[in-house]
Amino acid sequence: MTPRIAVVGGGMAAARFAERYGALGGAGAVTVYGAEPRAPYNRVLLAEVLTGRYDAESIALPLGGASARPGCEVVALDLNARTLGLADGTVEPWDELVLATGANPVLPPVRGLRRTDGYGLVEGVHTLRTLEDCARLAEEAVGAKRAVVIGGGVLGVSAARALAALGVSTEIVHQAPYLIERQLDPEAAAVLRERLQVLGVDCYTGNRARAVHGGMGAPPAEGWGRVGAVELASGYRLDCDLVVLACGTRPRTALAHAAGLPVNTGILVDDRLAAAPHVSAIGDCAEHRGTVHGLAGPAWEQADVLARRLSGAEPEARYPGTSPRARLSTGDLEYAAFGTVDETLDPGLDVLRLADATRGSYKKLVLRGDRLVGAILLGDLATVDALAGAFADGGALAGHPLHLLTRGTAMTGEAR
Repeated sequence: MTPRIAVVGGGMAAARFAERYGALGGAGAVTVYGAEPRAPYNRVLLAEVLTGRYDAESIALPLGGASARPGCEVVALDLNARTLGLADGTVEPWDELVLATGANPVLPPVRGLRRTDGYGLVEGVHTLRTLEDCARLAEEAVGAKRAVVIGGGVLGVSAARALAALGVSTEIVHQAPYLIERQLDPEAAAVLRERLQVLGVDCYTGNRARAVHGGMGAPPAEGWGRVGAVELASGYRLDCDLVVLACGTRPRTALAHAAGLPVNTGILVDDRLAAAPHVSAIGDCAEHRGTVHGLAGPAWEQADVLARRLSGAEPEARYPGTSPRARLSTGDLEYAAFGTVDETLDPGLDVLRLADATRGSYKKLVLRGDRLVGAILLGDLATVDALAGAFADGGALAGHPLHLLTRGTAMTGEAR
């Protein structure tokens, strides 16, 4: 009998698994259940949809031969009967279950964000996690003059750049001392900040948003309509028409928890990506060896491993974890980061750093002897493929490491 594989969640990890399972010749009938009204799409490109560079259809993801069931929210799992329950009351059987439920946006502890009637956020306050979020934000951005983005990570920087491209004066409020602190170092973040300023984005790093206020100074949830300002912990206020919350995500685990699956921060999985017999989890909802990655790259690697295992192409396939790496390309801003970028964590590390102030680029290699352990490229990704290749090969370098940073460009720099 052909095995029935149910994939719960219609995001990027789900689509990758379905496509790879089919490409590897998996004999099972794969069904992807998604709560959103659209089939899976590339969530990484939402900021580019906001600017109009892409439309919703152009970021759709292939599913191979899988069946997509968008708008079908799974609300219950029965692991003993191997069935799942949909919001419309339908019960569907499965032989293998893949949980790819993703993550929800984190709402920061900022006063005045929520409506007093309990129905969502006050007018003018947005998250940016789905195409529906993107459509609502794009509609309101048309008449907006000023926006505040709370959160200066990858999503916050992307959203701010997109709003600025739409002609909205934008400010980022970020609690950490510099932007994208998990993937960049202070020097790279300073270059990024300068490039954002050129694009019309100001940054308030080392600051915390304390409250949002309506146009007349009172909380909008108390009857003053839409948001009119963001108050910082210092008491300083930033006037605005829009607020975008980009404060990270939290794994969606309620469904798994209710079914009795092991849950910590995410759904606990082993190296097979299994959470229980015939049940696996991948992507933003999965916690492997104490880590929830929350990035597209590791999610796709997990999907690839699980597809190899469940398709029979490699029954003993295992996921060893993912070395830290990230890449962002949004309009005029692009960077890539690999491995350890903070050399102060280990006195045995050396650094090769190159900067070009006129071009707004910054490049850094972190080395242990003749091995590459980390890197940052910002503003010039001409050598990113060679860098990624060296990192993927365990960091072994052939020749002087300078060749990984330069392609005949004149740079100023330092090495130590």
